[in-house]
Amino acid sequence: MGKIIIARDGIVEQEIALSKERMTVGRRSHNDIVLSHPAVSGEHAVITTILDDSFLEDLRSTNGTFVNGQRIGKHFLRHGDAIKLATYRIAYLADGVRPQGAAPADTTVPLPPAAVTAPGRVEVLNGANAGKQLALTKPLTTLGRPVLQVVVISRGVDAYAIAQVEGDAPTLVNGALLGKQPMRLKNGDIIDLSGTQMAFRQD
Repeated sequence: MGKIIIARDGIVEQEIALSKERMTVGRRSHNDIVLSHPAVSGEHAVITTILDDSFLEDLRSTNGTFVNGQRIGKHFLRHGDAIKLATYRIAYLADGVRPQGAAPADTTVPLPPAAVTAPGRVEVLNGANAGKQLALTKPLTTLGRPVLQVVVISRGVDAYAIAQVEGDAPTLVNGALLGKQPMRLKNGDIIDLSGTQMAFRQD
């Protein structure tokens, strides 16, 4: 079962498992996923899930549904797809597609240039990927392994924040347990994902 992570203005607002075969998205309260912004249509889009496959379909919305920067009518969702509805940025995460030991991966749509004056990055400090860096240029960057442990780093106008959105494996920031509430990141913070340590840099 896949899931979506919904953010607005760089802040994660909702994390929703695609647990039903048909889930509607829109501004009105009867939708399965309610996005209460006037630019979102009453019934904006629908996500249909059959076994492990999910499809996103626009319901003739006024302002359109976009995936990876392209307006869509119907789209087969792939892990890491970046969905845009009005001011919302939505990351689609497939279940269990990232192999064990994979390097950190990121998702979603780039923000306009200069949204943050000093772009951040994470640098892997140990293990096989030590020294590798990942630029945090997108509204949402996911790190970790689906089901086991996933954290999201969100990029706001003037800061980055991190929160754990999936899994029971504990995530540490500077040795302290990270929860599901976003924590603001500072230059030099050390993130520990089950023994893989990464440093947050913002020059």
